Amino acid sequence: MTRLLQTLFALILLTLIFGFVIKSNQAVLGDRIIGVTILFTAFVFMPLFIYHRWKDKKLSDYTLTAENFKKMRETGKNPNQTKEKPSA
Repeated sequence: MTRLLQTLFALILLTLIFGFVIKSNQAVLGDRIIGVTILFTAFVFMPLFIYHRWKDKKLSDYTLTAENFKKMRETGKNPNQTKEKPSA
């Protein structure tokens, strides 16, 4: 999956560059190439990338639930909690 994403990303970059080069001579064709590339990026590449990054993760680890609040209080990993500095 990683190689597929790297290949798709490289193709997207090359197609964008090609679209901007063509746009200098043929504006309509260049705009179409750029537009199709952006659509491909939004509707094909990004969902694949998001799936790849989140496939083995538990969503409950990243949501604030009563259980997670309890864990944060017990371990003291609350980012808003002030830490007292030791006095000299």
